[in-house]
Amino acid sequence: MDSVVWSKPESERPGTPLLVMLHGYGTSEQRMANLFPHLPGEFTCAALRGPKIIGDGHGWFLLDYFLTNDFADVITSTNRVFDWINSAKGDHSSVCLLGYSQGMAMASTLLRLRPKEFAATVGLSGFVMDNDLLGLSESFDTPPPFFWGRDKADPVINQDAIAHTKEWLNANTALTARTYPGMGHRIEQAELVDVSAFLKYYALNQRI
Repeated sequence: MDSVVWSKPESERPGTPLLVMLHGYGTSEQRMANLFPHLPGEFTCAALRGPKIIGDGHGWFLLDYFLTNDFADVITSTNRVFDWINSAKGDHSSVCLLGYSQGMAMASTLLRLRPKEFAATVGLSGFVMDNDLLGLSESFDTPPPFFWGRDKADPVINQDAIAHTKEWLNANTALTARTYPGMGHRIEQAELVDVSAFLKYYALNQRI
């Protein structure tokens, strides 16, 4: 990836679980790096920058309000993230994913293509892509743990996308779903408390 912000210096990363963080559309890796202090200190967090230039920020693939996209564009970005994960994961005890907004679409796509590679996945204020090719290729021996956090009144993610996301997550994952009234299309402290507990439970085996 062109830019990665780490939560720990290189000397402190070996043996820790890796949390790969994927930002939203038109923002940057710094948006996710701002969350580092609110996530479990046992993790090494890595905030990646999307390859597409979107206004003054970045994204993972082009899309419009209806969340239509070029699937070839999605797969190109997905493969770039996989290449980066492959280069980094050898130093870590496990790999988890956290995606916000469009980053949730990326995180869930990574999970769908290689479900055995990830200890847990977190999606915040985002969506799961509705794509027939992905549906044909995915196969989960065991439902993977997935945390989905959002505000039911989120003004950015349209209701058709929410309906598909809810249906897919309930059918395919071991889902922990939480809603946060009044949060809007943001990430707030109460949500991060729940995310931290979820990550500790599944990646650190801390049954709290």
